[in-house]
Parts: sequence; C-alpha cells; structure tokens
Amino acid sequence: MLNLTKDHRMKTRNKLISKPEHIKESTTREKVLKNIRHALIDPSDNPFPDVEYESDIYQPMPEEADVNFAVEFAKTGGKFVYCASAQDMLVKVKAVFNDRGWTEAWSNEDSLIGLLNHAGVPAIRPNQGVEMMKIAVTSCEYLIARTGSIMMSSQQLSGRRLYSFPEIHIVIAFISQIVPDIKTALSGIREKYTGRMPSMVTMITGPSRTADIEKTLVMGVHGPKEVYVFLADDTK
Repeated sequence: MLNLTKDHRMKTRNKLISKPEHIKESTTREKVLKNIRHALIDPSDNPFPDVEYESDIYQPMPEEADVNFAVEFAKTGGKFVYCASAQDMLVKVKAVFNDRGWTEAWSNEDSLIGLLNHAGVPAIRPNQGVEMMKIAVTSCEYLIARTGSIMMSSQQLSGRRLYSFPEIHIVIAFISQIVPDIKTALSGIREKYTGRMPSMVTMITGPSRTADIEKTLVMGVHGPKEVYVFLADDTK
C-alpha cells in the first residue's frame, strides 16, 4: 500500500473540492473526460520522485541461461530435449516421432520441413487439410530463461495457427535464442522488426490448461496439450 504524505493528501483533497460545480452535474462520461482534462491542466506532484526504474529487479539466476530455461520449462509441464548439434537434433526428432508413433507433422518453414523429411517424417503445409492438424513444428523468436517461456510472433513464417490449433506443438530452437528475461526479448523484437512490428507477440509457458470447469485441471482446452522444445547448441 502506498503511504502518501499529509501534504500530498491535502493538495489532492483541495483540488477535488475546487473543481468547477458543473462537473458534478454532468453525465458519468463527461465527468470522466473533464476529470482527465483537469488533471492534464493542473497535474499533481509526483509523490515518489526518487523511484528508480532502470535497475534490475531480479535476483541472479541460479544456473546458466540454458539450464535455467530447461528447469523452468519442465516445471510448467513442457518436454525438453537437449541436442548437442543440428545433426543430433535430427536423430532425436526422429527418435521421438518413432517412440510416439507419429507419422506426419505440419510446418510452414522450409528449414523445418527439410529437417522432418531427413527424419523420415512427411511434412504437410498448413494450407493442406488444417482441420486434421495434430502435430505442428515451428521455430520461435526467443526462449525466456527466467520463466521457461517461448516467445512467438505473428511475423514468423509459421503464422498463428501452428502454435494455437494443434494438440502437440514442437519448437525447434537454438541456444543463441535464449535471453534472460522478457524485457530483453521485447528489446530484441523491436530491433529485429524495426518499422514493421508484429501485430501480435505472445508467450507460451507450458501446455494449455484451465481449471475453470468445476475446479478440475484440464489440459489442451485453449491450445496444445503437449509442448516440446528441441534445443540445439549453435555456439560451438
């Protein structure tokens, strides 16, 4: 709770008392607009002039960024697969598809379609029978180490459907895409898309879930019920 000084409370009270009488006789909408105009013309003094907004508010992460992401992502129910290289990623993607009995996947990015084809998995474009889409493979903008979240945007070739419609969402990412926090990720988005900002930027933090119905946790109601991240080391 904010503790305002006595002088500040008195100034605020005096301003309210001194407002023109016709404000009290106006409609609710007019009162709101007139109050806004009154505040702009005669603004209150800032009761907290010494607040500093630039300092880091977080404690240092206990692990390296990639390890911290993996830990936090697993806490949200996500499934993390570390790959030592792009070739190792190919082997592990193929192994997961074989173990789960998946026979096809949807993707709209040429590099990922090539990865799936090399893994022996037929890749389907999202404009071909999207109503049957079960597994989607996409890239991402960033991975947020502190929260274990995946940042996506509408500027990606995958579009919006591939990370919101299917039952299973597989993200192909690289260590160079890991950033410590949301602030850094948003700064990267602004720099990357200068002059053509995405119409939507969103974060995925684990599988979709809700407990709105009789307080029972249900997975996959508003999006994928399984989220995988295959992370390859591209720093070597």
